[in-house]
Amino acid sequence: MKSAWLLLGLLSCGDSGDRTAAAVASDPSSALRIRLDRVASGLQSPLYLTAPAGDARLFVVEKGGRIRIIENGQLLERPFLDVKDRISEGSERGLLSVAFHPRYATNGFFYVNYTDRAGDTRIERYHVSSDRGVADPGSAKLILSIDQPYSNHNGGLNLFGPDGMLYIGMGDGGGGGDRSGNGQNKDVRLGKILRIDVDRGDPYAIPPNNPYANGGGAKEAWSTGMRNPWRFSFDAPAGLLIVADVGEWAWEEINAVPASAAGLNYGWSVMEGTHCFRALTCSHAGMTEPVHEYSHSDGCSIAGGYVYRGRRMPDLVGTYFYSDYCQGWLKSLKFGNGRATSHQTWPVAKIGSVLSFGLDAAGEMYILTGDGGVYRIAPDPS
Repeated sequence: MKSAWLLLGLLSCGDSGDRTAAAVASDPSSALRIRLDRVASGLQSPLYLTAPAGDARLFVVEKGGRIRIIENGQLLERPFLDVKDRISEGSERGLLSVAFHPRYATNGFFYVNYTDRAGDTRIERYHVSSDRGVADPGSAKLILSIDQPYSNHNGGLNLFGPDGMLYIGMGDGGGGGDRSGNGQNKDVRLGKILRIDVDRGDPYAIPPNNPYANGGGAKEAWSTGMRNPWRFSFDAPAGLLIVADVGEWAWEEINAVPASAAGLNYGWSVMEGTHCFRALTCSHAGMTEPVHEYSHSDGCSIAGGYVYRGRRMPDLVGTYFYSDYCQGWLKSLKFGNGRATSHQTWPVAKIGSVLSFGLDAAGEMYILTGDGGVYRIAPDPS
């Protein structure tokens, strides 16, 4: 099966060596320009970037098991957290994301998503130590464990929604072609986006408005039919949940749905994008189709980003950015009335394979690359 992560370490597309890479919108009538400012380098497979609310620091997840801090423009040598001894790292495994509790400033809680030594998914809660720059490694509390039959399609994103619930992206279990049928099996937690309440219960509670809270499927499941939702995001002002689901052989997709819409079926593995996967014809009844897709003539593995809501680039507010691991291009679109519009291609200089996006506490956007770089999307006054 196609698995872009198997290329990590084998492919390392170097950047141009410049501190910035200028770009201009593909629409020749647009005078809007952006650039990519490199804010850090030398990281080891940086997979995710985030920050607690109101915190000027950047927290970067390395696949090998560390969370690093960028503070005042400097990558700190001392890791915030190091769980290298807990994880398995081959293929698509590793430390995959971190989510800071919305009240991190008062409770000090954050939640990591990684594959353990057996290759299974673990969601663990940690607490910051008395030193704000270091977590307490002894504070680990297991929240959720899910068996993984193969080494790929682990999903891996922890993300708090605007409703305060913790959302967890789970791939279909790997292999190829969803051989276990997990995407359409409501009773399993693979091939889903999960939603749990970490502020109630021990270690969590099922939100009563989850679609299967009272039966009919896995109680934690919020949506079904996912292949590998490597990255998803919320756009709170628009009330949207945006899911970039990595495709199999032919199509990559972006879904944009009301954040409150429970029990949606995104189609895998009956469908890949808007196309039948296993047969020439298939029923799309009851399935949510993507608002945008692109074929593998244009890439191989989507890296979903965010809708920009920062202050540095007011002309781009409401614009969703995304990229592709193999091609490394930067594209954007807007959402309106259930459709994707205003498509743009930003001809940025080569910065390596794009692994992920990130947001800081001010809503500014970053790109993380396979050669260990972190770039901030910034306005280019020139």
